[in-house]
Amino acid sequence: MRVAVDGGDLAVEIHDGDTTPVLAVHGVSGSRKLWNRVAAHGFSLVTPDLRGRGDSHTVPGAGIAQHADDMIRVLDALELPAATVIGMSMGGYVAVDLAVRFPDRVRALVLVDGGLPMAAHAHMTPELLEAAFAPQVAARERTWTAEEYLTVQAALNPLIDATDPFLREYFAHDLTEDGHLRLPAETLVADAKDVIFGTSRWQELTVPTWFVHAEWSTGPDTPPAYTAEQAAGFRAALPVLREPVLINEVDHGGTVMTRSGAAVTAEVLAEALE
Repeated sequence: MRVAVDGGDLAVEIHDGDTTPVLAVHGVSGSRKLWNRVAAHGFSLVTPDLRGRGDSHTVPGAGIAQHADDMIRVLDALELPAATVIGMSMGGYVAVDLAVRFPDRVRALVLVDGGLPMAAHAHMTPELLEAAFAPQVAARERTWTAEEYLTVQAALNPLIDATDPFLREYFAHDLTEDGHLRLPAETLVADAKDVIFGTSRWQELTVPTWFVHAEWSTGPDTPPAYTAEQAAGFRAALPVLREPVLINEVDHGGTVMTRSGAAVTAEVLAEALE
């Protein structure tokens, strides 16, 4: 379905399942197809392409608050007074902003390797950020076949299964018909800057919250986005936060893009829905 927001229409996919509706918010360079493997566990998921991504790639604008406002439009369009919300990576920060500013619209919150302060962000500068995203920006200057793009992504993400039909659909959704990446470079960088340098209001959360985090960041044995000690610190500082759940032997993307990671994330989401 299409949902009207400021500047255009968002594409929203509805996965029919056996649960009450769950609003699922993807990460900075992702799309609604990120949730395919989690949806396969039987959840009723509402999965928007955020502005600038997927079939919403022509909608201009960026920023955590803007995305959160768009999610309210999605809930309104579906006539949902409230929903459980799950957010992965940047989607976690969007979900936090949504729950803090509109607590009556969020029944429960599930944060997947995002939404809470990352220690690495404290050492980031705008110059380092732009250097870090330079390869992704450069990738937007060429055309790709679906197989070329999948091959590159499989090399960058050693834990994913390149034969997985869910992942093949996910990566194909990144491309226009003529082989360009749909996400504009300026939107990608603007959203990343807002995540890293913006002010998070996570300590103001009042809704029941679950936190899932990965053992690694970008492949085996890489430093995680969140250590177990950091997760325990969040638990102590935030009364509404349940016991954090560590997913072993997966990285950041593997929390939802691998069979084992998605299975654990699905278990936590099922608990939040109860």
